[in-house]
Amino acid sequence: MRDHLDSLTKQDVEIPIPPVRIQRRARGILGLCFVLAGLYTIKNFLPALLWGGIFAISLWPLYYKAERKLGSTIWLPLIFTAVLALIFLVPVTFIGFKIVDEVHGALVWIDQVRNNGLPMPAIIDRLPFGEMQIHNWWQKNLSQPDRIRNFLHSFDLGHSLQLTKQVGSQLAHRSILFIFSLLTLFFLLKDGDTVIEQCLRASQRLFGSQGETIAAQVVSSVHGTLSGLVLVGLGEGTIMGIAYVIADAPQPLIFGLITAVCAMIPFLGWVAVTLVALLIAAQGSMISAAIVWCIGAVVLFLADHFIRPALIGGSTKMPFLWVLLGILGGAELWGILGLFLGPAIMASLHLFWSLWTDGATRENVGRKLGH
Repeated sequence: MRDHLDSLTKQDVEIPIPPVRIQRRARGILGLCFVLAGLYTIKNFLPALLWGGIFAISLWPLYYKAERKLGSTIWLPLIFTAVLALIFLVPVTFIGFKIVDEVHGALVWIDQVRNNGLPMPAIIDRLPFGEMQIHNWWQKNLSQPDRIRNFLHSFDLGHSLQLTKQVGSQLAHRSILFIFSLLTLFFLLKDGDTVIEQCLRASQRLFGSQGETIAAQVVSSVHGTLSGLVLVGLGEGTIMGIAYVIADAPQPLIFGLITAVCAMIPFLGWVAVTLVALLIAAQGSMISAAIVWCIGAVVLFLADHFIRPALIGGSTKMPFLWVLLGILGGAELWGILGLFLGPAIMASLHLFWSLWTDGATRENVGRKLGH
């Protein structure tokens, strides 16, 4: 009886082991499930992680040089992170104070219009035609305080309050994402060597020797986008801001920053320059408006057609059409984050296309030569 139990125990223990190939597939499927579950868990923070990665890639060459000179210390990534935070927070704070000031002035102006009506601008008297018709319509509709009060009362106050709450909620959400982006940047800089080594090892295992080439193409795309979009846009905004100050444009510093942000997207800087030129013209300075617009046209034309293609396309060896499609398509799909993701995706796609077509060409040449 005991021998029989021992034989059953041995039979139960000797479970057949599946082939190694099945085990690898099972581990791969399990790992993929955990990756998808992890991405779904942090999906709301993925933009912050991506921004942190973009910041780290952009700052890594400078950080690497500083680390070699000063040594590895916890203060170095902290300083880099704090400087980047100030680069963003100082302009945003300045614009915020200016907007608050402008809103206060706008409320005072609305109160004056409510009580006295809207005065007709002096530029209407200098129009080449239609002066009397516009003058009569203005006096009948906009110069009457009663009509202005009825118009202002027609706005839905509840809808305005709801819109204010939505704006406040979005600002709070963006602030949290920005903080997580800074935390991501700090830890990527702090553990940069380890992260790079792990990424290269994983890339080697997954994609072979070409994995490092793909990673280098993505990094070059981020650096090219930083130089060709961000830095060039800031340069355009600086030049136009000086022109706005000389031309006595309204709020030249704010519109200089707006022009810089708009100029980061190809062809969008024209909208900002044209808007400022129209505002200058509304003040009665037609010559100054024309000069500002001409300066903006020259600056934007040179930047969009010569400087940007050389910086972005030169770093990734991509045609300008691919670069333009990546920038515009990424910006439309992902917003500002797409300015970096779009060119990186197109750079990787262009690399795959080049490798595939070069390989096909070599095979055809080899067949023709009889190899």
